[in-house]
Amino acid sequence: MTITASLVKDLRTATGAGMMDCKKALTETDGDLDAAIDWLRKKGLSAAAKKASRVASEGLVGVSSTGTVGTLIEVNSETDFVARNEDFQGFVKTLAGLAASADDIEALGGMDYPSTGRSVNEELTHNIATIGENMSLRRMDKLSVSEGAVITYVHNAVTDGLGKIGVLVALESTASSDALTALGKQLAMHVAAAAPASLSADDLDPEMMARERQILVDQAIQSGKPADIAEKMVEGRMKKFMKEVVLLEQTFVIDGETEVRKVIENAARDAGAPITMTGFARFNLGEGIEKEESDFAAEVAAQLGN
Repeated sequence: MTITASLVKDLRTATGAGMMDCKKALTETDGDLDAAIDWLRKKGLSAAAKKASRVASEGLVGVSSTGTVGTLIEVNSETDFVARNEDFQGFVKTLAGLAASADDIEALGGMDYPSTGRSVNEELTHNIATIGENMSLRRMDKLSVSEGAVITYVHNAVTDGLGKIGVLVALESTASSDALTALGKQLAMHVAAAAPASLSADDLDPEMMARERQILVDQAIQSGKPADIAEKMVEGRMKKFMKEVVLLEQTFVIDGETEVRKVIENAARDAGAPITMTGFARFNLGEGIEKEESDFAAEVAAQLGN
């Protein structure tokens, strides 16, 4: 029997399963819709979409580096229990490696997942059905250098390359790999702790700067200072703000006194070659996701079927 797009759509509507899973179910059951629904239920796939409305703010951040290319990915789940699941960990680690060949998270979702015959998105759906929680491929970032290294770091790693805060640091240089790795690890640890908003002042978001300036202007006006004094107050506070959020101008958290820009200059001198930090990326698991307040006891009871 010919499997039409309309039949696939009907099955997706009835089960919420992925398009490729629906097509396979209809193929396996010779186009019998009811039998295809049963086929999907037996595979656990019809339940996946029902979980899609549930908030997924836990999970893992994964990092990977091939030397001059580094990747960072966040895959979310509903609970922290899943982050300790070896299958889920393997999935995130595999995606961190695949991301080196993807331009963005959408492209990553369409790539072939190794040894399954499924795409990454289809493997995600399969995992939702198998593990029993909603999951999502939230975001990815990728940095590269023509010469040098992209260094990775995971804060409080649950296993190699996986944790809740992941960082990439890109260093352009002809310095030795050992020198770049040592510097990159320290810079990445700083980024994890200090959460800078940009690499340099030129990279700062203009809207963020305008918002901060307006807050400072309002504070100066409310203080009752003369206009000329108020303007000087604002300028001084803006410089202080930039030193707090611009990576190269921040105070290095490891020694508490040296400007990050100077730390890189000192490392370049010791390495005998120029070192330029061309970028960084930092993911903190679940940041920006509105989490639902829940009754933990009720959740456990629900999972036990009570």
